[in-house]
Formats: sequence, C-alpha cells, structure tokens
Amino acid sequence: MKVEIWSDIMCPFCYIGKRKFEAALDKFPDKDKIEVEWKSFQLNPDLKSMPGTNVYDYLAEHKGISREQSVSMHQQVTQSAKEVGLTYNFDKAVVANSFDAHRLIQMAKAQKLGDVAEEKLFIAYFTEGKDIADHEVLKNIGEAIGLDRKMVADMLASGEFAGEVNLDVREAAQLGARGVPFFVLDRKYGVSGAQPSEAFTQALTQAYGEWHKTQPLTTLETTDGPSCAMDGTCD
Repeated sequence: MKVEIWSDIMCPFCYIGKRKFEAALDKFPDKDKIEVEWKSFQLNPDLKSMPGTNVYDYLAEHKGISREQSVSMHQQVTQSAKEVGLTYNFDKAVVANSFDAHRLIQMAKAQKLGDVAEEKLFIAYFTEGKDIADHEVLKNIGEAIGLDRKMVADMLASGEFAGEVNLDVREAAQLGARGVPFFVLDRKYGVSGAQPSEAFTQALTQAYGEWHKTQPLTTLETTDGPSCAMDGTCD
C-alpha cells in the first residue's frame, strides 16, 4: 500500500510529522507492505532566497508580528521538535527558496533515495543551518546520499525535474491539501498535519485493512501433509 507525503523542506512541522509517522510505521505489523513516496510542496513559491536575513526577522515581517512574538513561536516549535528527538537551530537557519531542493528530491526518488534525501535536507536546513538553495550545498547532499555529483550539477544547471515538482504541487491542490505535512494513504484517506503517532497508527490500520482485502490471493509453496480434498475424500 502506498503512502504519499506532501512536504516542504522549510516546514518545521513536516520534519516533526515525519518522525511521528515513522514511529507509527515502525510498530506497524505489516510495515514491509507500506511504500512511502515523498511529494513536493512549496509553502511560499515566490520566496526570494535571503542568506543574510534572520528567520526571526523574516517571519515577523511576513506575518506582521513583533520580533519577540516570532522568537517565541520558534521556541515553541523547537520544543515540539525536541520531544520527538529533533534538534532545531533557528538561530542558524537560512531563509531560502526550496524549489531546487525539491528538484534534488525528485532526482533522488528516481533512484529510490527519496526518503534519505528528504531526511538529509531537513537536517541541513533545521539543524546545520545550510542554505538549501545553494547549488554547492545541494551537490554535496546529493553526493552524500549516493547520487553522482556531476549528474546532480547538470540537473541543477538545467530545468530538469521542475515539471515533477510542479505536478506534485498541483496534485496536492486537487486532493484538497490546505497545508503540509499532508499524508495520503492509498488515495482514500488523508491525514493533515503533524498528528500524534496514534493517529497515524489508526489511519494505517484502517487504510491497510481495506487495501489488503482488494489484493489477489497468491499461490503458496506448500509442504504436503494429511488433508481432505474438495470432493470430501481424505488421505
């Protein structure tokens, strides 16, 4: 069964939601039957990268709130992240457009490395304070997860995978996503936001139970023993 997750690298609750979903999936009895696919989403596609701008000041201006309020909001998010084992360093965070980072994720997905790319980019942005719009940073991340550095460089220098990013964004709108993270299970059930792990467990159980009923029976290799045939004869 497929679980699709729409997420933006700059979304703090997307990383928190990732951890909560992973905690539920890790305990799910049939986790080996679950395929996870990361989907691109941009909270602010028109954002101009501003490497010298503090995220506290950026949010204060963007939301029309005081800097003190912005700092307080970030501190609350940092605490929520800490509760699931994540370290957020907003003092070092770089305001950056995430479009090229999403193109890297799309490239990684083609090599079945989507999850590790998502994780590395979250760490780069929230923990390490890297500029996720910087092509050198993205090339380093691509190489670190096993992609060919030159191929990553060629991709970034072109418009490759832009279509896939934009398609994901349009698809999210069609499915009714009003924000991220947005989890879609078997294209039947949606879970919005960084819900508690119990909510993901419940959604997985329900969606998987229905999905499993639709799967065709497979022929099993068996070892013969005493049995009764369909005609009622036994041996």
